[in-house]
Amino acid sequence: MQKKILPFNWRFELENWAGVDSIDNDFILFDHPIITDIFDYPFKVDVTTAIICIKGTTRGSINLKPFTTQAPCLVIILPDQILQYEYFSEDFSSLFIVMSNRFTDSLNLREQIPLGFSVRETPYYPLTDEVLEAMLAYYAMMKQTVRIKDNPRRLEIAKHLTLAMFYGLGYEYHKPHDAEQKSKHGILGDNFLKYVQAHYKEQRDIGFYADKLCLTPKHLSKMMKKNSGKTASEWIDDYVILEAKALLKSTNMTIQQISDELNFPSQSFFGKYFKRCTGMSPSKYRGSST
Repeated sequence: MQKKILPFNWRFELENWAGVDSIDNDFILFDHPIITDIFDYPFKVDVTTAIICIKGTTRGSINLKPFTTQAPCLVIILPDQILQYEYFSEDFSSLFIVMSNRFTDSLNLREQIPLGFSVRETPYYPLTDEVLEAMLAYYAMMKQTVRIKDNPRRLEIAKHLTLAMFYGLGYEYHKPHDAEQKSKHGILGDNFLKYVQAHYKEQRDIGFYADKLCLTPKHLSKMMKKNSGKTASEWIDDYVILEAKALLKSTNMTIQQISDELNFPSQSFFGKYFKRCTGMSPSKYRGSST
C-alpha cells in the first residue's frame, strides 16, 4: 500500500524553496512561514518537527487535543500525530527543525530525553527569554553546519547539536505537571482516550474499551458525556474520522485503501460511516477545500 504523507504537505522540491536548508530529506531547517496557508484540514505528519515560535500566537489541535501557543515557546510534533491549525496571528514568526524518522531513530531522541515521555501529552512549552536565546543560538549553529556541504561529517554534527539543544531545554520543560490533580473519573477518561488512540483503527465497539477499564459500556459512555460533553462512541467516531480525513487529504491512497487501513468491512460501509459523521462522502471531502 503506497502512502504519500509528506512533511507539512510540501508542494515543491526543497531546492526550489528559498530559505530552506537541508541534509537530504533527513534534517531540514527553514524560517519562512510557508505553512500558514495549507493547514485548512487535518494533516498527518510523518516526521518529528520542532517549531521555535519567536513571535505571535497560534491555535489548533494535535490528535483532537486543542492547543493555543503564545511566543516565545516550543512546539513539538511527533510522527503519526494529526495536526490541524485553525489560526496564525499576523505577526507569527517561527523557526522549523524537521527531522526524518531515520534521523531521530539514530539519536534515540524520544528515549534519551525526558521530552520524549511527555511531549505527546503536552506538545507546547513556554520558553523564557534566556532559553529562547539559547535555542536561537543552536539553530544558527545548525544552519551554519548544514550549509557547509563539503563537510562529510555535517550530519553527525547536526545530530549532536540537536541533542544538545533538547538537553539544554532543562528538565522543567519536560516533567509532568504534578500539581494538576485529577479525579478518579478524570483519570478513567484519560485512560479511555489512550486506549482509543491505540486501537481506534481496529476497534469501534464501545464494549472493547469498557472491558479494558472494567466498566459497563453504559457507565463508560455516561462518564465520558459528563466529563467531556461527548459520549464514548462519539470520541471513537472522532478519532476514526480524523484519521480518515487526514488520509484523504494528505496521502494518495485510494478510498478503498483507506477503508482497508481503518479496517472497515467494505468501501461502501466506510463511505456510509464517513457520510453519517461528516455529512459528505469521502470523495466529496477529498475534493473540498475544508
